[in-house]
Amino acid sequence: MPYSADSLDVRPLHGPEELPEWLRAMATGFLRSAPIGPEQIAQRAPGIDLARTQGAWDDGRCVATFRTTPQQLTVPGGTALPACAVTNVTVTATHRRRGLLSRMMADALDAAKERGDPMASLTAAEYPIYGRYGFGPAAWISSWEVSLGRTGLDRRHAGPADLGDPGRIDLVTPEELLHTLPAVHDRFRSGAHRQGTIDRTARWWENFTGRHRYPGDGFTPAFHAVYRDGDGIPQGAATYSVDDRWDGHRPDNTLQVHDLFATSSAAETALWRYLLATDWVQTLRTGPRAPDDVLPHLLPDPRAARVTSLCDLLWLRPLDVPRMLESRSYSTPGTLVLDIHDADGYTGGRFRLEAGPDGARCTTTRDEPDLSLDVGELACLYLGDETAVRLAQLGRLTEHRAGAAESATLLLRTARRPWCPDTF
Repeated sequence: MPYSADSLDVRPLHGPEELPEWLRAMATGFLRSAPIGPEQIAQRAPGIDLARTQGAWDDGRCVATFRTTPQQLTVPGGTALPACAVTNVTVTATHRRRGLLSRMMADALDAAKERGDPMASLTAAEYPIYGRYGFGPAAWISSWEVSLGRTGLDRRHAGPADLGDPGRIDLVTPEELLHTLPAVHDRFRSGAHRQGTIDRTARWWENFTGRHRYPGDGFTPAFHAVYRDGDGIPQGAATYSVDDRWDGHRPDNTLQVHDLFATSSAAETALWRYLLATDWVQTLRTGPRAPDDVLPHLLPDPRAARVTSLCDLLWLRPLDVPRMLESRSYSTPGTLVLDIHDADGYTGGRFRLEAGPDGARCTTTRDEPDLSLDVGELACLYLGDETAVRLAQLGRLTEHRAGAAESATLLLRTARRPWCPDTF
């Protein structure tokens, strides 16, 4: 008998006894056939807030999943703003196109607005899904593959001392990493030019280092290299793995970077040079980096690094326009009147932004607008990645005052492109 989506039970989980069925539905939605056993449930349960975990239920069977978590997102200037991070979104193939995602998303955004979260965030598996909910792509990622034989680097001299750097690089155990790196990452993500980065919880670090394991978790044992400056203070780290491939009697290995961050240029350069000089490795794959990452230009021959992926990653959904605009920094002074359209009514209206190096003020106004745009297009501009000039050319915003798009571009653009190293 055909069913109505309105007749399905869409709600937060009632208790931990519903978590196994919810996890099964999530695995099904992500096309994963591995069974959900007691070990996996026991490992995952402590990281799931049942009050922020929704499911759609059809005759006792979970057919859609949705979860949110608290998050801290670095915005231009280094301020960390709270965000409602959306994750684990699935709808079983038998129940698609019935409005289940819309119902769960509305409930989650209503709750985020009530909590006072200025925005929601997510990483999208598919581009077309989330624009209709007011999200827009705010940070992109690039991945490179480097042919080590073509870099032009002398791989015999790759330590910090060879670069005139008093620092050093040490390989550490996962336990040492857990003790050392969280505080370094907190310093990294608070940098003025690291907008788009998100916080990493204690549980994130435990999962990353293999402290929590369960079948099908995708964990790869890896090496951890920490850079310490001349005073012995950790300033960055790289985590990587190397496959074991041979062409006859010749090593033909690929080094995969899983994570690399640094609080200084010296640390970043030293870590890359260390990886690029690894014996027995012919190819290095960077994993997701900022589109303007410095890596290719650390090589005498930048063409040794070819882009293998360029893709949107971090999407934002503004929920409080004044708070968002007042919380970020601006390198030049300027004033804009923005007419923001929000079909769902969370934060639409007309706002006057007066901003500059000394701070910003954003208030409601009845002044004539300089620009009109959808709330999702504001998300694209917010971290400084997109330009108002390009959005105007694409017809995604309307310029009411000649030159307003160029003025907005100069005001909102940042010195470095945003980067979110983590999916969630």
